[in-house]
Amino acid sequence: MIELDGAHGEGGGQTVRTALSLSAITGEAFRIVNIRAGRPDPGLKPQHLAGVRLMQRLCSAEVSGDEAGSRELVFRPGRIAGGSYEFDVGTAGSLTLLMQSVLPALFFCDREVQLELTGGTDVRWSPPVDHYRLVLLPLLRRMGGAVDMEVMRRGFYPKGGGRVRLRVSGGRLSPLRLEERGELLGVVGVSCVQNLRAEVAERMAASALTVLPGARIEREEGMGASAGAGITLAAEYERTVLGWSALGERGIPAEKVGREAANCLRKAMDNGGTVDARTADQLLPFMALAGDSCLKVGVISGHLESQMQLIPHFLPVRFEVREGSPHRIEVIRT
Repeated sequence: MIELDGAHGEGGGQTVRTALSLSAITGEAFRIVNIRAGRPDPGLKPQHLAGVRLMQRLCSAEVSGDEAGSRELVFRPGRIAGGSYEFDVGTAGSLTLLMQSVLPALFFCDREVQLELTGGTDVRWSPPVDHYRLVLLPLLRRMGGAVDMEVMRRGFYPKGGGRVRLRVSGGRLSPLRLEERGELLGVVGVSCVQNLRAEVAERMAASALTVLPGARIEREEGMGASAGAGITLAAEYERTVLGWSALGERGIPAEKVGREAANCLRKAMDNGGTVDARTADQLLPFMALAGDSCLKVGVISGHLESQMQLIPHFLPVRFEVREGSPHRIEVIRT
């Protein structure tokens, strides 16, 4: 059994999420202690439990310690099963973080998997669904991943109620060597509001355009359980895509939200990386599964460092980091 210490690295829930998928793929059981030791409120939260329980269903795992506040979890995976599943995170728990717990494993199932997930699509401290749709999933398709995602309804804090349909067909992933970006093809994005006036979406988009003139930004207006707003932008290159997003908050002008997303994307574009800092840690497990891949990133985040510490516990890989501007990370099979 693989022994993990959740206090290592950034000390959050990402270690649990990544370990779940890699355990299901390799068949290796794991025990993790000191879960979320780096957080003011350590232990498993409902968001993390949702990932544990969904993966438990997908691979008929034996689990102990799966309760709120638990600082220790034991996970013994079975075989990953295909088919259709419905799962409700509850309230506004992040659907992208839920997908982060299971998506790598779904590529290693010998049958198609379809998930209909209910929860939060655009919530704080997690990637919005548009970042997956515009940035992460296109990069996975470059690796040969057969994955589609449909956003059926958005869910904002506090009630959630968003719904996403994810469909993945199994198959080996091909190595991805993001050496160079290639020519910039354009900037696209989505400015969305729910239970708010359409002008809020327009104002977020207009302020983003002052930083990134010529960007093609869709405006989206909808109704749902809770009000919310956000904007996601993506710079599409010949060989890669960079993204950034910002979420609206009560009392924060729409113009500030749009400028924040645009300025952060502009900074990512200027620092020379082939992926942005928020995508690098999400992409790394897929690269490790494919082997002999590389990326360049302007900033090595705590999440990325944690992934580089965790993944070799399950897979025969090592990471070679070449300092510079940007940093180059090689994924090497051992």
